[in-house]
Amino acid sequence: MASDEDRAMADMMRAALRGDEAAYTEFLRRAAALTRRAVTRRLKSALPSGIEDVVQETLLAVHLKRHTWRSDEPILPWLVTIARYKAIDACRRRGVRVEVPIEEFSDVLAGPSETHAMEETQQMERAVGTLSEGQQKVVKSIAFEGRSIRETAAVLDMKETAVRVAFHRGLSTIAQRFGRQA
Repeated sequence: MASDEDRAMADMMRAALRGDEAAYTEFLRRAAALTRRAVTRRLKSALPSGIEDVVQETLLAVHLKRHTWRSDEPILPWLVTIARYKAIDACRRRGVRVEVPIEEFSDVLAGPSETHAMEETQQMERAVGTLSEGQQKVVKSIAFEGRSIRETAAVLDMKETAVRVAFHRGLSTIAQRFGRQA
């Protein structure tokens, strides 16, 4: 069940997707505050000088990928997931290893039903299956197996630049074929 904050922010994002700039500004303000609190709480000792960078990267990702949010689902888990990945990326760039137990996010993460999770997994596998063999390997390595660009390059015997290009092109292809347009 979604919290009052989640419902309010979801309503703002729905309005923003319909073109309401004031709602979008307020959504981003609240998203920045929530992200800043979460990142500070989790990473203040590991990444004290990079917290604001993570907040800004999260807001940029939200802006660029806002069309991927499913408007009939809670928005906070979507936002928290983006922030988590941006924090992980920032830690990797700085050579910091941080373990964040999933239990810490239990208050905002709704547990999907097994059927829903299985359907999503099948949809993702189907979408990745439409890519070329090389793009499939790269996308699976990074998105499904959680490897970094460097690790993927080593495993697949590719240059890091080639991995980045294949990953970006693969995601772009999936977005064009299966993504929602804003």
